[in-house]
This record gives sequence, C-alpha cells and structure tokens, in this order.
Amino acid sequence: MRVQLLGTAGYHPNETRQTSCLFLPEVGVVLDAGTGLFRLREKLSTESLDIFLTHVHLDHVVGLTYLFDVLVERPLARVTVHAAVEKLAAIQSHLLSEHLFPVALPCDYAPLTGPVTLKGDGILRAFPLIHPGGSLGFRLDWPGHSLAYITDTTADPAADYVREIDGVDLLLHECNFADGFEQQARLTGHSTLSSVARVAAAANVSRCVLVHLNPLDHPAGRLDLDAARRIFPALSIGTDGQEVEF
Repeated sequence: MRVQLLGTAGYHPNETRQTSCLFLPEVGVVLDAGTGLFRLREKLSTESLDIFLTHVHLDHVVGLTYLFDVLVERPLARVTVHAAVEKLAAIQSHLLSEHLFPVALPCDYAPLTGPVTLKGDGILRAFPLIHPGGSLGFRLDWPGHSLAYITDTTADPAADYVREIDGVDLLLHECNFADGFEQQARLTGHSTLSSVARVAAAANVSRCVLVHLNPLDHPAGRLDLDAARRIFPALSIGTDGQEVEF
C-alpha cells in the first residue's frame, strides 16, 4: 500500500510545498483537499474517488475548487467528499457561496457519522481532535496495512487520540513548529517536533512522517530531527512528491 504526499505545507503554499493533500492511489482515497490537489489529475487510476476532510480551514479544502481541472481528462463514475455534517454545511454556505465560487462541484457529499468501508477490505475511522473550530483524525486499516493521519492539533502523548492510532504501520502527523515554540503551538492548535515524537513513541507506531509543515523560512519552522529521533528514531520529514509505502 502506498500514500503519495501531494501537499505537505500548512497555512499557505511556498515554492516547494503545497498545502495539505495526501493520496492513496490503489484505493482512490484523498485525505484533505489543500492546494496540492491539483497534482491529482495525472495520478488517478480508480473509477471512483473518496475525499476525506479533517476540517474545513482553507488550507485543507480550497483544492475542492480544482476538481473540474482534475477530472477534465479523467472523468470518474463517482466522487464523494466526506466530512463532519457541520463542515459540509460550511463548504456549501461559504466556500461555494455564489460570491466566491458560483458553480456546483462535480461531487457528492457524505456526512462522516461512523466507519467508512474502503476498497480492498479497508475501513476508515474518524475521531475528534482538539483544534480551533474542531478537527478530525483518521485511522485507515486494511489486512496487513494501517495508516493514521493527524493534523491540526497540539501533539500530546496523553491526548485521547493516541489510543486511536495505537500500533499503526505509518503515522502521518502534523508538525507546524520547531521545539521552543510550544506557546504558539498551543495558541494555534498545532504541534512541536519533540511532542510529535513523544506521541509516536506512546502510540507504538512503526514509522512517523511529518506533514503540515510551516511554510515560512523562520526558526519556528526549522526542524532539527536529532533530538526528536532520540525519542522516536523512525521519524522523517515529508516532502511534496514523496511516496511512502506502509
């Protein structure tokens, strides 16, 4: 099983990173629809597409408005956007307001009210994360493969979500701040490096790849993995275009 990192930045894109978008090509699953979604067009190989949204801050959903171009040469039998009920309502009333984007998107909408069955005998489970405005974490399981995606929350090994991701093969976890910026992380609902490493260790995951990275060339976003790897050795920084097997 593979996951392709189409966008690994938070807040806004920069010269090397688009905002949050992850793609599992074998099963036609997208996790978040940031600006990286434009890269999906040449990667589609399934007849349907399921887009799961953690929340609807713009850096995670603006790519929905790119769907027309994504599908122009590869129309699909079905495209479904999955999110919490109130988040779907926010997309309809705000992102797709006639004043912002006055065309209906070529997709259906499905409220996330329980586990979702995926191709290949997989299942996706969503669980709440603490973040301004609310967010969800995702765990995806197939026979012999498991993945968790945690973004837009403040990493804490005592947080409730750590139980939900226990033992996964691959953890994709946001890391918006370097160590030393814990106050800013708590204020904005994001994570610092060593805190993510402690979560990965507490959750007994096999590997952790950092996503939702700070787009600024600023000390807050310059990650030094040496200290964090002493807490959890199998830690790496994700890059746009990277493909990770799990």
